Amino acid sequence: MLDFIISFLSQPAVLLGVVAFIGLVAQKDKDWSDVTKGTFKTVIGFLIFQVGASTLTEVLQSFNVIFKAGFNLHGLIASPEAATAAAQTKYGFVVALILILGFVMNIVFARITPFKNIFFTGQHSLYFACVLGLILKFNGVNDFWSILVGGLILGFAASALPSLCQPFMRKITGNDNQAIGHYNMIGYALSGAIGLLFKKHKDQTTENIHFPKYLSIFKDFLIGLAIVMLVLFYVSVLAAGQSVTTKLSGDVNWLVYPFIQALTFTAGMGVLMYGVGMFLEEITNAFVAISSKFIPGSRPALDVPTVFPFAPTAVLLGFVSSYTAGLLSIGVMILFHSPTIIIPAAHICFFSGGTAAIFGNATGGWRGALVGSFVDGLLISFLPLILVPVFQDMGIASSTFPNIDYNVVGSLLHALLSAFH
Repeated sequence: MLDFIISFLSQPAVLLGVVAFIGLVAQKDKDWSDVTKGTFKTVIGFLIFQVGASTLTEVLQSFNVIFKAGFNLHGLIASPEAATAAAQTKYGFVVALILILGFVMNIVFARITPFKNIFFTGQHSLYFACVLGLILKFNGVNDFWSILVGGLILGFAASALPSLCQPFMRKITGNDNQAIGHYNMIGYALSGAIGLLFKKHKDQTTENIHFPKYLSIFKDFLIGLAIVMLVLFYVSVLAAGQSVTTKLSGDVNWLVYPFIQALTFTAGMGVLMYGVGMFLEEITNAFVAISSKFIPGSRPALDVPTVFPFAPTAVLLGFVSSYTAGLLSIGVMILFHSPTIIIPAAHICFFSGGTAAIFGNATGGWRGALVGSFVDGLLISFLPLILVPVFQDMGIASSTFPNIDYNVVGSLLHALLSAFH
């Protein structure tokens, strides 16, 4: 039964489908054909969205391997997937129950506090549950209190942190119907605030950049994305060489492989944006009924690609800016003899840096997008250094959790617990 509950709560498509069903049934003017159609459109649309997101992540993880080998980088990859697997292996029971309690408390806090956000990005809740569980266990907290404290923190964070971003979300989307559900929210709000420094240029957005004729091809977001990814892949593959690339490419020629990967990434983005369009309208309509009947004023907190269609060029600019900041951070860590070198993960910089750019763009145009995503990239690189010793002591040595919220909340929790030792 526990495995079933964990699996259920980790599947946002199922959760969103249930929510859509409840919301549509609550609307008395909907017949069963409307309810069925709306529920299935929500689930199918979100699964299409996930197919696109998984494609992007897989391509960028391959890029991480090639880039690291090509430029002879040694250190921890700032990617939560491997760290999560290790945490679940060692403390699976505690992590699972923190996740479950966190989901329940998210609903409770949304009902009784002004923070009316219901968090639907299940994998990020799992990552956060791992961070909280590891820190609590590192500080000698027993299982019962680890689950209770961890679940309360997770539930409160799921309700409260999206509210930091909501003033900027209203600017981005033009309404108050959805929130961001991605534990980099402190970074996104900071990027939006940084954009205010350039507010007199807010109308000069990334989407209105005047390209000279020879660069007019970049006006098409997907074509521009394809070109950027082709350049990044070929530079990395040529640096890594044939032997390294062939291990990933298999039967595909090593010089054809980067071409296919770059265009696969672009296709994945097209799929992702189609899926977003399919499910977003259904789930927001369903929440209108849920808000009025069960949790007044509530809104769904959804994964970051749901805002990509509002400023797609900002996503591309933010990825490049955030990744550049991560690469520069490596040089700073080496210069100051850091015992740990954090290597930026391309897929983290793409999703987090791209979203930070959308927030900066909403308040400060392309200047806000550029600076906001660059700062986001610096924070993703440097903040994990605080908790790396904790995770290494817990047996997680090859990866770490990069997102800003994990590290800010985790560092504060660790400092508080350490003060009582």
